Amino acid sequence: MITINRTRVTGITGMLLGLLIVLAQTFSPGDSETRSVIVQGSDLAAVKAAVQAVGGEITHELGIINAVGVKLSDATLRALKGREVVRRIYTDLEVEVTGKPPKDDGGSNGNNNIDSTYLGRMTGAVSLHHEGITGDGVTIAVVDTGTWGDLGLARDPNNNPRLLAEYDAINDTTSVAEDGYGHGSHVTSIAVNSRLTENGEFAGIAPDADVVSVRAFDDLGRATYADVIRALDWVVANKATYGIRVLNLSFSAEPRSYYWDDPMNQAVMAAWQAGIVVVASAGNTGPDAMTIGAPGNVPYVITVGSMTDNYTPDNQYDDFLATFSSAGPTVEGFVKPDMVAPGGHARGLMKSNAYLATTYPEFHDGAKYFMMSGTSQAAAVVSGVAALLLQDEPWLTPDEVKGRLMSSARPASYSGGSLASSVLQQGAGLVNAYDAVHSNTAHVANRGLDIDADLAGTAHYGGPVSAWETRTKGQVSYVYYVRDAQGNPLPNGGYEWNGGYYYTDGYLWSDGYLWSDGYLWSDGYLWSDGYLWSDGYLWSDGYLWSDGYLWSDGYLWSDTLIESAKVNVWVPQE
Repeated sequence: MITINRTRVTGITGMLLGLLIVLAQTFSPGDSETRSVIVQGSDLAAVKAAVQAVGGEITHELGIINAVGVKLSDATLRALKGREVVRRIYTDLEVEVTGKPPKDDGGSNGNNNIDSTYLGRMTGAVSLHHEGITGDGVTIAVVDTGTWGDLGLARDPNNNPRLLAEYDAINDTTSVAEDGYGHGSHVTSIAVNSRLTENGEFAGIAPDADVVSVRAFDDLGRATYADVIRALDWVVANKATYGIRVLNLSFSAEPRSYYWDDPMNQAVMAAWQAGIVVVASAGNTGPDAMTIGAPGNVPYVITVGSMTDNYTPDNQYDDFLATFSSAGPTVEGFVKPDMVAPGGHARGLMKSNAYLATTYPEFHDGAKYFMMSGTSQAAAVVSGVAALLLQDEPWLTPDEVKGRLMSSARPASYSGGSLASSVLQQGAGLVNAYDAVHSNTAHVANRGLDIDADLAGTAHYGGPVSAWETRTKGQVSYVYYVRDAQGNPLPNGGYEWNGGYYYTDGYLWSDGYLWSDGYLWSDGYLWSDGYLWSDGYLWSDGYLWSDGYLWSDGYLWSDTLIESAKVNVWVPQE
């Protein structure tokens, strides 16, 4: 059983904290070989001086985490390890935007006939548009592949310029962040598209919101950790200049460490600390347990999974949780995703000569729109909803925005009232923009968490999910339940409002706590395609997951961890 106590953590040793340099145990023998790493310390200037003193080439200044991106040889790396100012050294891992759509997908499934307003109608955003709540005065920053200059993206409904800034984190320039790949334009348009659809409604969730486009991925959808962190650094540094209130991160990498020791996660936490509502995709590697990616595994941020209307937007009774949507808990025991949003067969703007459009023309309508499914699209929906809420109540903090969105979400349930999918699959349920704006709920999420202490390294946190081991015919499986601080299962798995969701609370991570080896789930995962969405809900105490996840204690970052992370892995349209 997973247990996490509430003892305060100071001076943790034996884990991935303190003055620990996280490196591979061995490197290639060639001392002249150059490699890219991220070097972190407590003071940016001191780290830069240490790198320069040993002859390393600084490629990125990552002040948001007191780090630099560096090219150096193995000999230089060994010299750098001896410097007292260096806390950690991470390999600069490669990140990719998407894979490829399956060739047997069956085409666009009526791409030209899908109503582009269905995302707004399913979430209640269209009703808010009629009330004049359109995201006006709120800026959404999108870190992705850049943005197409189409009028639906560059101009608001009154034809005023609303693309406030473009930053190219790859080249560290404020030049036009042209989207050669297409993914960035697609997710941005879901959030803010000001074009009208066939029925005269806005295609975007927040059509009046302003946009800051940050390009961290190249024309083939690839990036490095250093580029992504530099993008986040720029967003936080320019928050006040452009009024950035929401940050959309439609990418998901496989976690390689605890949430607090991932350098990208640290930058994301700094953005939340700075007052920016961060919305991250859960990932497209579901439906198995513990598949939430980074930075969606950060407990503070709003992590979004995907559901689909099954191509029938006017019939809520055949909606279901997307089979690709990643599920929790996180390795630290947090419930994720926090909520779900429509992410199936989403139509978004994309220029016809973008890489995705030319490579997969069956998903493009030949004019302006491209169809894609994924938690990337679901995250963009929630980013737009957050902008609507912040227009109505601009004084809300990120924790308050998260609490409001979770408290107004609609869990999926069967007609009899029982929950149709686990809290570890759907979180609080389907995002509900209308109820979020018109709610009087004052719930603040992330209670019991101290982001200042977390970033300072003096305290880290675990969530309320525990596992119950069961053995059947030699196979080990786990039933999960949500518990209180004393370890007791909560009523309805914590799926009750009594001043707030129980499972949003955090508990201090105990000194030296390690996950045991061999946390395996048995084969034979059962999945139902008929998850219904309605207002009723009920949650049972346990949920059975399956299929082969193993977490070893003390997973180290190293240059051997070169498996590509994915940003919105391509999935069949649902």
